[in-house]
Amino acid sequence: MTLVGRIVSRRLLSMGKQRRVSTRPTVLFALLLSASNAIAASPQIEGQWRQGELLRGHVEPGSQVRFKGQRVNVGGDGLFIIGLDRDEPAKVELEVVEPSGSAHTSTHAVATRQYKIQRIDGLPQDKVNAPPELSARIEREAALVRKARFRDTPRTDFLQGFIWPCTGRISGVYGSQRILNGESKQPHYGVDVAAPTGTPVKAPAGGVVTLAEPDLYYTGGTLIIDHGHGLASAFLHLSKLRAKVGDVVEQGQVVASSGATGRATGPHLDWRISWLDARIDPQRLVPAMPSTSSKKESKKAKP
Repeated sequence: MTLVGRIVSRRLLSMGKQRRVSTRPTVLFALLLSASNAIAASPQIEGQWRQGELLRGHVEPGSQVRFKGQRVNVGGDGLFIIGLDRDEPAKVELEVVEPSGSAHTSTHAVATRQYKIQRIDGLPQDKVNAPPELSARIEREAALVRKARFRDTPRTDFLQGFIWPCTGRISGVYGSQRILNGESKQPHYGVDVAAPTGTPVKAPAGGVVTLAEPDLYYTGGTLIIDHGHGLASAFLHLSKLRAKVGDVVEQGQVVASSGATGRATGPHLDWRISWLDARIDPQRLVPAMPSTSSKKESKKAKP
C-alpha cells in the first residue's frame, strides 16, 4: 500500500470509530487530497543525515526553510542546501513554511562518526599555544576569515559537483584532533593532500574569490571561494596566490600554488569546505583520490 493509502486508511479508521464514514467518491477524494498535501509539505532531501555531510533539499517555490532555527537560503526553484557539522547533535529540526502559511517541522536523527584523536605530551609550550603578543593579530585574521566564508549568496556553482583541487597522498583527514600536553586543540576541518611547493591548486567548483591573504599566522597563504548558498572552499598554507578578491573563477581554473606557509610542518594543501558556520568533509563531495603518477613527488611532500 502507498504512503497516501496508509494515511487515508488511518483517517478512515479514526473517523469510523466516531461515526459511520461515507465512501462516496467526493469524500474519498477530499481525504486523498488532504493526505497528499500533508506529504507535499515535507521537503525532499538528498544525502545522508550524518556528521560532515552536505544535503540538498527541494521545497515548493516561495517556501521558507529554517534549520535548527536558522533561516536557510531557498532558490527561486525551491532548491536549498544544508551542511552538517563535525559535531552535529544527534537530532536536528527542519522547519518548512509554505507560501500558504502552513508549517511543517521534521526531526532527523544524525549519525555520528568516529574521529582520529592523537595525544602528544612533553612538547615545548610555544608548540602548543601561540605567543600572547600575537593574540591581537590572530583575532583580527580570524575575523577576516569568518567574514569571507560566512556569505550566503544566490550563486549555485556547487550544482556542477566538485573535483580535487590537486592530487597526491592524503596525509590528513577531516575531523581528526590532537591533544597537546593534555590540552585539546581545534579539530582538523579539512583534508590534507601532500604536494610539493608550487603544485597548481585548482578551483574544485566555480565561484567568487572572497579572501586572498598571503600571510596569515596559522594558515599562511589563504584563499577562499564562495560557491553559493553559504558553501565555501578554503585553501591553506599556499606559497602563491593566483587569484584576487572579486575574481569569478571556473571549475578547474588554477587559483594558487601549494606550499608550507603559516603553521605547517611540510608542503601540502589543506582544503576545507564550510556551509556558513558548519564544517563539511571535503572528501564526501569528490570521487576517490586518483592514484598519483609519481611516487617521487609523494615522497618529497610530507606535511
